[in-house]
Amino acid sequence: MLALVARGRTNAEIATELFVGLSTVKTHVASLMTKLGARNRVEIAMWAYDTRRVRADKCGWSSRPRGATAAESVL
Repeated sequence: MLALVARGRTNAEIATELFVGLSTVKTHVASLMTKLGARNRVEIAMWAYDTRRVRADKCGWSSRPRGATAAESVL
């Protein structure tokens, strides 16, 4: 969820991609905001980038931790 918010996806896009309801996405985004003390989605994205939970690469955003293989980053 964090990586998708950081990539700028809308709630509807996240719900579709993760096969969950829109209200589930809203609940998780609100929980992220509360836990991080973020006022908006931009602050969530900044936190994700600054703490290297999500990183930018040449082809766009990657949620894979540095040094992890593709198989290790799949949950």
